[in-house]
Amino acid sequence: MNSTELKLRTKKFALRVIHLTRALKNDYVEVTIGKQILRSGTSVGDNYRAACLAKSTSDFIYKLKIVEEELDETLYWMELLIEAELIPQAKLLSLQNECTELYKIISRSIKTSKSNIKPASKIRKSVNP
Repeated sequence: MNSTELKLRTKKFALRVIHLTRALKNDYVEVTIGKQILRSGTSVGDNYRAACLAKSTSDFIYKLKIVEEELDETLYWMELLIEAELIPQAKLLSLQNECTELYKIISRSIKTSKSNIKPASKIRKSVNP
C-alpha cells in the first residue's frame, strides 16, 4: 500500500468515525465518549499526512508513533462503547477491524523505518575509514 492509498484509507476511517459519533445518543456519557473518539479517530489521517511530510526518517517515525497512539486510543473508546453496552459489538465490528488493520500497517511501517536507520557508529566508520 502506498502513501496515497493510505491517506485515502485513513480519511475514510475518519469519515466512518464521524458517522459513528453522529449516531450516539445526546446524553452525557455518550457525548463525552463521542468527543474523545471523534478527536482520536479523525486525527489518524491528519497525523499520517503530517508524517508523509516529515523532514527526516526520525521525524517520520516520530509522527507515525502519534498515528499509532491515536489508533490505539480510538480502539479503547470503541471498547468502552461496547463494554458499557452503549453500542452492540456487531455494529462496531467492521470499524474496529479497520482500526486494528490500520494499527498493524502503521506499526509495521514504524518497524521497517527503524530498521532502515543506520546506527551513528556505522555512519562514522564509513565516512572515516
